[in-house]
Amino acid sequence: MSGPPPGQQRSLGASLLDQVLAETVDPAYRQAAEARAARRARAAASGEPPAPRPWLRRNRGQLLVALTLLLTGLLAAITYREAAAGAQGREQAREALREDVVEETDANAALVTQLEELTAEVAGTREDALARSVVGQRALEQLTAAELGAAVQPVSGPGIRITLGNAPPAADSDPVGGSDQVALAGIVQDGDLQLAVNALWASGAEAISINGQRIGATTAIRQAGDAILVDFRPVLSPYEIEAIGDSEDLARRFVTSPEADALAGLTKNFGVVFDYARSDDLDLPAGTSAELGHAAPLTEDPTTDPPTDGG
Repeated sequence: MSGPPPGQQRSLGASLLDQVLAETVDPAYRQAAEARAARRARAAASGEPPAPRPWLRRNRGQLLVALTLLLTGLLAAITYREAAAGAQGREQAREALREDVVEETDANAALVTQLEELTAEVAGTREDALARSVVGQRALEQLTAAELGAAVQPVSGPGIRITLGNAPPAADSDPVGGSDQVALAGIVQDGDLQLAVNALWASGAEAISINGQRIGATTAIRQAGDAILVDFRPVLSPYEIEAIGDSEDLARRFVTSPEADALAGLTKNFGVVFDYARSDDLDLPAGTSAELGHAAPLTEDPTTDPPTDGG
């Protein structure tokens, strides 16, 4: 590289560039390298072994790996402990809820039993009181007929029994764990039970029950999440629908109804269980009685109108 022309001052930037090109190694680094080389030369000349490198510097990589593994294990242990504590807490909460459900169910069953006993006692007292007079006997006959129509009296007789059930789980749903998961289309819905009940009424049924729950004029069949409520009481699959009537005529008219064809289609398309059979002896329980909203005193002659204020 040529220098600046005679008489012209050299710039500071050009001087620094020349210095960088001339000295490619930092002076301090070069001095340290020269001193280290001199020490090695003296040690070789005197026959002494070279000084060992510090232990930390030699094993720095292994220490970093061990520290990383230690931290990973610690985090995994903390995560597992927290997850186990959460699972244990959830299981305890579920167990407490199960105990509450069992306790409340037992209490409800006891109240239902007490209500049935009190209802029977009231009915017996009422019948005894009405049977003491001619007017009372007539009222009792009318009351009995009305209660039969309102499904608040137990009945027995011939009829048919219809079974509706959820489709069985597929064979390959869970071959190891045996899962009983059923496709949504194969689960009996409240509308399916309503369809069967309406078809039975239209076919001439005199009384109907679903899993022991009597169907009356005010009985509702409704879906509540995954459960079906009949008269606000849960019923589970399989659903047994019992209907009292002329078993031969009732079965013939029901089977030929369009509702029965629709239920058979559920079996064909989605695997829903649908079956029926005639029976000579069915026992249907009493349904829930309605609340008394109005009453009038009996007169000696029920064929005459009661007197008015005007005479």
